[in-house]
Amino acid sequence: MCGIIGVFNRKDSVKLVESGLKVISYRGKDHTGGSKVNDGCIGHCLHSVVDSVKQPIDGRFTVNCEVYNWKELDDKYSLEAKNDADMLFNLLEKKGVSEEVLDELDGVYAFAYVKDNKLYIARDIIGIKPVWYSHSEGFAFASEKKALESIGYIDIVELNPRKIIEYDIVSDRLSFVERDFFSIKPELKESKEGIINRLSRLLDDAVSKRIPSRKFGLLFSGGVDSTFLAMMLKNKGYDFTCYTAVLDHPDFRVPEDLIYSKKIADSLGLDLKVVKIKLDDIEEYIKKIVPLIENSNVVKVGVALTFFKACEEASKDGCKVIFSGLGSEEIFAGYERHKNSRNINEECVSGLLKMYERDLYRDDVITMFNSLELRVPFLDKRLVEYSLKIPEKFKLTSSNNKMIFRDVALDMGLSEEFALRGKKAAQYGSNFHKSLEKLAKKNKFKYISEYLRQFYPGHNVKLGALVSSGKDSIYAMHVMMRQNYKINCMISLFSSNPDSYMFHTPAVDLVNLQAESIGLPLLQFKTEGKKEDELEDLKKALLKAKEEYCIEGIVTGALFSNYQRERIEKVADSLGLKIFAPLWHINQETEMREIIDNGFKFIIVKVMADGLDKSWLGRVITDEDVDRLVELDSKMGFNVAGEGGEYETLMIDGPIFNKKIKIVESSTEEESSIVAELKIERAEL
Repeated sequence: MCGIIGVFNRKDSVKLVESGLKVISYRGKDHTGGSKVNDGCIGHCLHSVVDSVKQPIDGRFTVNCEVYNWKELDDKYSLEAKNDADMLFNLLEKKGVSEEVLDELDGVYAFAYVKDNKLYIARDIIGIKPVWYSHSEGFAFASEKKALESIGYIDIVELNPRKIIEYDIVSDRLSFVERDFFSIKPELKESKEGIINRLSRLLDDAVSKRIPSRKFGLLFSGGVDSTFLAMMLKNKGYDFTCYTAVLDHPDFRVPEDLIYSKKIADSLGLDLKVVKIKLDDIEEYIKKIVPLIENSNVVKVGVALTFFKACEEASKDGCKVIFSGLGSEEIFAGYERHKNSRNINEECVSGLLKMYERDLYRDDVITMFNSLELRVPFLDKRLVEYSLKIPEKFKLTSSNNKMIFRDVALDMGLSEEFALRGKKAAQYGSNFHKSLEKLAKKNKFKYISEYLRQFYPGHNVKLGALVSSGKDSIYAMHVMMRQNYKINCMISLFSSNPDSYMFHTPAVDLVNLQAESIGLPLLQFKTEGKKEDELEDLKKALLKAKEEYCIEGIVTGALFSNYQRERIEKVADSLGLKIFAPLWHINQETEMREIIDNGFKFIIVKVMADGLDKSWLGRVITDEDVDRLVELDSKMGFNVAGEGGEYETLMIDGPIFNKKIKIVESSTEEESSIVAELKIERAEL
């Protein structure tokens, strides 16, 4: 793999490209080159795993790719290419840049291609290979955000993998071509045995095509994903090393990943290298990792610690490629949110949409920094396409998740003990999360996020918060702020339809007081609330937030409403915005108590369900009230957080408020004994 960069419509484009290449030089130490083209310059640094062709090709094509079917395409179109990069350039020369052409590629890529005064930029549909861009002072792009930051760019955006950039170099105009994502339809009608057989073949192909001719390793945690890969590689007779990284500390229990990694390695006869890191050394790694991944998010850093240490050791051993089990959880339904979903395969698609921001950029820059190429067979295009259509009854059972994949592992000879093992997330199974807790406490920080923020004073992804004035949207915004994400603005839609499927209506006009108290700009929009038409209004609102406040993503307070979340995701993704729903599928009682425990105060402004009456209106909700709501749930299947429309809320105070909201004048409208609304005529800070 490699690094790519380019700058256009700047007099100093050559100098800027040369400077940016130095920042990401670790992405390719085998060759570095650049060339002037059409009022600009593009550059490339090469990490060679197979035979290479020096780039930029023909002075106008730079690519970071691994295309596994390049020889087939070379024969199909008579391209006479020397390798996959050369093939891709010749293919684009012959067929142009289009969704249809990119759909023919089986592999991972991020490229920039200049032809006839136009610059085209695209990446693989899941986003395994990264590319960022900035359209200010001309146009610039690079594999990593830090490269553009180093040459003075500020408004930098990660390219959504579902979009192709078309940049007109002469007019300095930017446009996008939309790409379709994976579909969950039609659902497979095959028998379970047929699915297992087909999956076995697809998994075998996904692994086999990624085997390099150079020395390689496997990130190994003892979970079923990495164990399956190890077994398959071992059965094929490949020479490789497994790497397990854990925290070494006498106060903590032996890491679970270490216990199982050793046990499985002994059972399968694997070459295992255990990498231990002491607590005293963690902070030095954090200082290196946080700026590297350009993120101080607690979960990302916790995962990055174990990942970085294993990759560092593999690089020292001379590996050029490292395999990872990333992706299995998403395509086979391995997370708790899959269990709670009304449509498991839709939930799998939702997770895949977010992977480029959540996991893939972090993993790419860590491997590249350690001169390794990352290979993720579970994100193989054909495997993903097939897996998303497997009936959900085969993915989740009452006893286990990812069951169809576990069945494949059992069918291939993996013992039940290893195939059916539940797995903690990497940061927990390795004890690295505990190390962060201990260091935060030692340095007198209340939260790990506060401790990590000092190592990356720049903010994470800039977000706009969709807020309705209710408890969920405000609390979701708080959760993201606590994770070191910057909220650039609040966005609120006023629906004239009180029965809107999408938008909360009671007390929504008080969002302006919330925004004033929190100290954030507010964008307010009106919508008639007509079903589906209101999505166009949402799109206009998000587009304005993107243009005026440079947001890169949005945060919503969605808990369980698939209808609402899916539509928000569709609109946001079409605009190239990342999507965050931090409360998705949280236990409703837990959410209520978290809100109260974190110092937020909210009132109920409308009740619409058996068990509630006007006595609930206008008073601050307490833990005792939550007890009563839980009791109603046990009696009649009540939604504790009001997710079923049982009640609506207004957040009036909290740790992110500078002043609380005081209701000065109000009245109660009672429609029946169980339907009543608090009408707020006047409120102030």
